[in-house]
Amino acid sequence: MKKRQNYEFTIEDVEFPSHGITYVNGRKVLIKNALKGQKVIGKVTKKNSERIVAKLVEVIEDVDYKIPPVCKPFTVGCGGCAHQDISYDMQLDSKEYQVMKLFREAGIEGFEYLGIEGSPDVFEYRNKMEFTFGDMEKGGELTLGMHVKNKSFAIVNVGDCQIVDEDFRKVQTTAINYFKDKELPKYRVMQHSGYLRNLVVRKGINTGEILVNIVTTTQLDFDMSDFVKEILAQEYKGTVTGIIHTFNDSLSDVVQADRIEVLHGREYLYEELLGLKFKVNPFSFFQTNTKGAEKLYSIVRDFIDETEDKVVFDLYCGTGTIGQIVAPKAKKVVGIELIEEAVKDARENAKLNGLQNTEFIAGDIAKVIHTVTDKPDIIILDPPRAGVHPFALKYVLKFNVPQIIYVSCNPKTLVTDLKELEAGGYKVEKVMLKDMFPHTPHCETVVKLSRK
Repeated sequence: MKKRQNYEFTIEDVEFPSHGITYVNGRKVLIKNALKGQKVIGKVTKKNSERIVAKLVEVIEDVDYKIPPVCKPFTVGCGGCAHQDISYDMQLDSKEYQVMKLFREAGIEGFEYLGIEGSPDVFEYRNKMEFTFGDMEKGGELTLGMHVKNKSFAIVNVGDCQIVDEDFRKVQTTAINYFKDKELPKYRVMQHSGYLRNLVVRKGINTGEILVNIVTTTQLDFDMSDFVKEILAQEYKGTVTGIIHTFNDSLSDVVQADRIEVLHGREYLYEELLGLKFKVNPFSFFQTNTKGAEKLYSIVRDFIDETEDKVVFDLYCGTGTIGQIVAPKAKKVVGIELIEEAVKDARENAKLNGLQNTEFIAGDIAKVIHTVTDKPDIIILDPPRAGVHPFALKYVLKFNVPQIIYVSCNPKTLVTDLKELEAGGYKVEKVMLKDMFPHTPHCETVVKLSRK
C-alpha cells in the first residue's frame, strides 16, 4: 500500500477513540469514525511496519443501524459530532466496549465493574461552544461554525446546532447576521491575515448566566458598539451578564488572549455545582457538560472512603472543582496545577465557598510535588489526555497512600498509568465509565485503587 493512495477496506472492529479497524497482510489499518460492518474507501496517510492509518473518503456499503441525525449541519460534515447518526444506546455500548477492550489488552482485571452511565442530557448539554469565522468554499460568503470533516479550512454554519441550547443558537445567529454585511475579512491561518476569528459562548447551565466573547486580530480597528446592542436586544432563557472582545494575533489556530476588552457587564460568569459556586473566566477549564459534571464528581465522591481527618491531594486540579467538592468532609485539600490562572480561580472559588481547609499550588506537578510538606491520605488524579507525568507518578507511589482515585479523559494513557500503579503495589478496586460527550468518541473513566 502506498501513501496518498485510495483503497477499499471492510471494517472488522472498532477501538478507542472511535477508529474502525481491519487488517491487511497482518498490519492493522485504522480509519477514524468508520463503523464496524462498513465497506469504505480510505486514503492512506501514514504507514509503518505495524500499522496503517487511513482517512475516511467514502462509505460504499453502509450499516443498517444508522438513524437520521437531529442536526442539519451534521449532514454536511460538521466536525462537532462524530456519530449523531447512531442511537445513544449504541453509542454507550460502543464506548463501553472500546474502553473495556483497552483494560483487557492491558491485563487489568479482578475489579468491580459498575458499567457506563450516560449523560443526563443527550442534546443541548454543552456549556461552552467555540465557533470559528470562515467560509464553506474559498471566497464564499461568511460562515460561523465548526470545521468540516476532511476539509482543511472549510467552516460550516451551525445555527441549527443541537448539542447547545437555544441561547447559544440565538447568539450565533445574531453574530453571523450582524457581521455578514460588514465586509470584514475572516482570518486566514496560512496567510496570517484577516480580522474575524472566533465567537466563544459560555453559559452557566444552573445559573443562566451567559458570557459572549468575540475574538479578532488587531489588524483592523472596528467599533463593536452595535454588535453589543444586537446581542443584548435578543430574548434569552438565560441572561447575558458579559460581552468581551478578545484580541488574538497568535499565528496558531487557537483561541487565546493578547488583550481583553470588556464591552458589557463582566468578563466572567458564575456556575453552581453540587451546592458550590464557581467563578468561570473566559479561558478557565471547566467541564463542558455541567449536568454530567455533577454526576461525574458525585461518582468520585462516592468512590472515596471516609475523608474525616484525612488530607486529600488533588493533582492536576485545574480550577479546583473536585477538591472543593470533597473539601467539606476532609481535614485538608491540597491542589496542584500547572496553569497559574487556573490556580488563581481555584483560590478565589474556595473563598467564594467559604472553604478554609484548601491550599492550591501553581507549578509543574513533576517539580512541585516533592516540595509539599503535607502528607496525603488520599490522592485524586485528574490528568490531561497525556496522563500522569512519569516523575509525578513516582512521587505518587512514594506517598504510599491507602487510596487513589483516578479520573481519566483518555483510557489509553489511563491503562498505561494503571499498570505502573499496579506494579507499585496498588490494586484496581472499582471502575465506572461516565459519558460526558454524547455523539463524540470521548468518555470519562473513574477508577478506585487501594494499596495492597
